Amino acid sequence: MIRKSTFILALILLFQGCSKVPITGRKQMNLLPESEMMAMSFVQYDEFLQTHDVVSPYDKDAKMVLDVGRKIAEATDKFLKEKMMSDRIKGFEWEFNLVNDDAINAWCMPGGKVVVYTGILPITKNEAGLAVVMGHEIAHAIARHGNERMSQQILLQYGGQTLDILLSSKPDEMRNLFLTSYGVAGGMGSLAFSRSQETEADKLGLVFMAMAGYNPEEAVAFWERMSNVGGSKPPEILSTHPSDETRINNLRAYLPEAMKYYKP
Repeated sequence: MIRKSTFILALILLFQGCSKVPITGRKQMNLLPESEMMAMSFVQYDEFLQTHDVVSPYDKDAKMVLDVGRKIAEATDKFLKEKMMSDRIKGFEWEFNLVNDDAINAWCMPGGKVVVYTGILPITKNEAGLAVVMGHEIAHAIARHGNERMSQQILLQYGGQTLDILLSSKPDEMRNLFLTSYGVAGGMGSLAFSRSQETEADKLGLVFMAMAGYNPEEAVAFWERMSNVGGSKPPEILSTHPSDETRINNLRAYLPEAMKYYKP
């Protein structure tokens, strides 16, 4: 049974932590200071790079990741400035790396720390396909979905305890929760997020890639290729992310809006 004081504190934190996601305007619960999230991100990102096979920056694929990443980062900055939401990337230190790993995966930590796995490149096919993936993962970070996911879990598991107390008393648990919240600990980064968060990231990602000069129509082609990747998939009602068919239909429905931002 939750203690009354903890319940009241949780309600206060819930009220104080509410913000709105760009484009959709959905209210979200972000209890954790972004400064703390970025501090954790910078440490975990460096640790990840030290323990994984990072592709040389002189490699053509690594150069492509860097080039696409920089274009989308510039587009993101422009979009947020136009929406008067530049605080969303305050303190960001963009970094883009390709790691040699067969996993079909990519993710973006707070502060703009991005990793793409070589295993996803056969599916992205080209720069535009890569822009779909990187735009989507960067959108998760801009929308602060990881903070939201982590906040929900902390509130459920630890009540109203603050992050600094949890970091000092349960550092391993917080580290694992952080990595899981950003898809670092599992397959394709999207598995860490809910269906509503995935749809938001798809929409934001389309806008970011369009503003970066990539045709957002490529997103449909990419997810059609993803749907042909082997492996069993649970029914959508039991999944934390949209089915391929639903995702593709949602993307098609949003394309007219995204195309408004497309300037080849």
